[in-house]
Amino acid sequence: MSNNSHSCSGHFATPSVHQTLDELDFRRGIWTSALDGDVDDVEKHLLKGDSPNLTDNSGYTALHYACRHGRKAVCELLLKHGANPNSMTKSGRVTPLHRAAYCGHEEIVSLLLKNKADPLIQDEDGKTALHKAVEQGKTTVMKMIVAHCPSSTTVLDSKNRKPVECAPTDRQDNLTFLIEAEHKHKMERTT
Repeated sequence: MSNNSHSCSGHFATPSVHQTLDELDFRRGIWTSALDGDVDDVEKHLLKGDSPNLTDNSGYTALHYACRHGRKAVCELLLKHGANPNSMTKSGRVTPLHRAAYCGHEEIVSLLLKNKADPLIQDEDGKTALHKAVEQGKTTVMKMIVAHCPSSTTVLDSKNRKPVECAPTDRQDNLTFLIEAEHKHKMERTT
C-alpha cells in the first residue's frame, strides 16, 4: 500500500537546506526584495496587491528593511505606494526612521522626514531616531533631525538620558551643536 502523504519537515532534510515556512515566506515576500534593493520586484509585489505595510513575523515592513540597508529607490517606491513611515515593529517599537538614523543613511532620513516620519517616536527603550544617530556618531543625521525637530534634543529615554547623553565617550567631540540646539529650544519655549 502506497502512502501519498507529504511532510514539509521530513527527517531526511539536512540542516543546511532546511527552512521553516516563515523563512520561505520571507524569501518570497516583498521584504527580501526591499532588503536586496530590487525595485522591479518590489513593484511587482505592489502591483499584484501586496500592501506596502505588510509585516513579517517580527513586525518589520519592507520600508524597515529598505531603510536599514540604504535602499533609497525602494524607499521612494514604497512611500509613493502608501507605506507608513511611522510603522513600529511588534518587538522593540522600532520605526523606519530609527533604522535609517542608526545606520547614517542621510538621504533616506531626509526622505522619511519629508514624508512625515515622526522623529519624536520612542522605541521600547525610550530612544528616538536622534538617540540612535548620537549612539552611532552619525553627525549629519543628528543635524538633520535637530533642524527638522528641535524639541528632539530634550526627549528622555527610559534611563532618563537626553540624546546628547547617549554618545559613546569616543564620539563626544562633535556634539556641541546638540547642546546649543537644546539650549536654544529651551530659550524659545520661555519667551
